[in-house]
Amino acid sequence: MANIVDTAIGAGSFTTLVAAVSAAGLVETLKGAGPFTVLAPSDSAFAKLPAGTVEGLVKPEAKGALTGILTYHVIAGKHLAADVMKMTSAATVNGQLVEVKFTDGKVFINGATVVSADIVCDNGVIHVIDSVLLPK
Repeated sequence: MANIVDTAIGAGSFTTLVAAVSAAGLVETLKGAGPFTVLAPSDSAFAKLPAGTVEGLVKPEAKGALTGILTYHVIAGKHLAADVMKMTSAATVNGQLVEVKFTDGKVFINGATVVSADIVCDNGVIHVIDSVLLPK
């Protein structure tokens, strides 16, 4: 079993997320012991952002903003789908809460739909979401 970063790289559908994690200097953290629950936007989720957003965020001068956005997608601990469905909110690593709703058999995080859950890694779990979460 691989860690969160290597699992994301191997999946092939998180190239933007992996590039952003690298630009923010978070690779070693997310390869660490954890455990972490990562709400991972797919490449198609990043593609929904306005043109130029991702390119702007991966510039060195935007590292602080990028780090804030990425840590808003990480929850401390390993929370499988069965655990997440019982939550109404969760504290992210950046200190802000995300809202969790379970409606019509689907889990929503701040309105983003969880499209694939429980990708178990040796240092946590990945849940794939269809939109990028932006902290308030």
